[in-house]
Amino acid sequence: MSPIMQARLQRFKQNRLGFYCLIIFVVIFCLSLVAELVANDRPILLKYNQSYYFPIFKDYPETEFGGVFETTADYKDPVVQQLIDDKGWAVWPMIPFSYDTPNYALDVPMPSPPSKQNWLGTDDQGRDVLARILYGLRVSLIFGLALTFFAAVVGVIVGALQGYYGGWVDLLGQRVLEVWGGLPTLFMVMILVSMFSPSVYWLFVIMLIFGWPALVGLVRAEFLRARNLDYVRAARCLGVKDSTLMFRHILPNAMSSSLSQLPFMLTANITALTALDYLGYGLPPGSASLGELLLQGKNNLDAPWLALSGFFSLALVLSLLIYIGEATRDAFDPRH
Repeated sequence: MSPIMQARLQRFKQNRLGFYCLIIFVVIFCLSLVAELVANDRPILLKYNQSYYFPIFKDYPETEFGGVFETTADYKDPVVQQLIDDKGWAVWPMIPFSYDTPNYALDVPMPSPPSKQNWLGTDDQGRDVLARILYGLRVSLIFGLALTFFAAVVGVIVGALQGYYGGWVDLLGQRVLEVWGGLPTLFMVMILVSMFSPSVYWLFVIMLIFGWPALVGLVRAEFLRARNLDYVRAARCLGVKDSTLMFRHILPNAMSSSLSQLPFMLTANITALTALDYLGYGLPPGSASLGELLLQGKNNLDAPWLALSGFFSLALVLSLLIYIGEATRDAFDPRH
């Protein structure tokens, strides 16, 4: 690691707020990645008749545990639980509900308020709110991270080509960006999404089409400045290929400003996905998402725990990303 990068990391650690926010964000992200181990309607580990089973990874028929049906065992069924308890034991997750598991043992109408069974209550279909938040965060974070990565790759390539070659390449690229930037992004995404069957892959591609210009301006400006520096001219005189000169010599020196913008891009992508889910143009119906939870809160004003749970979950994640972005921006500030 270069001394400059070491100094940047040291400055990032000195920003206590941003550093601790990064730790909290990593913990939340890791918990969402192993959501099946935290919230599930199946046992994590099961022992029956001196044999061990892992129901969260594999489906087992009810006959495997002494039942009469050859279909997949329903581990919430009291009969199945009694069969398992007679000849073994089961280790359940901390939250015994998955994101799509309705709670049929409710004593109050749905949506039900927070209780010992459902810590944040249930939605209008009896599904556990905390489990849906955990699974929804995983979808939002993975979707946002992947979209940010690919949008940054495309934006860096386009900005590098514009800044390095200049001339008509830069002129044509700027005109395309002006037209592309003038389009109403949210409405265009809604129109295009409605033309296809609900799919997370189509949604990803459509949002990527409108999300890549975010870094073009920054990378273009860095390449315009760096292409006339002495080391670039010397390398060009020595016959170094343009691709090698762009991505091996100029790009590492131009990435500092771009890296500081990635947390803000991730925040914008998560917000856009939540807004589309709220409007009904996001993930397929039934998927766990924060936007769908906020929509349920709007439709059920007598159940404030729905809107409050979705709002504070989204606000926490976005606040963490904002503070991480500010700390990263200060760490990569060239004035330091």
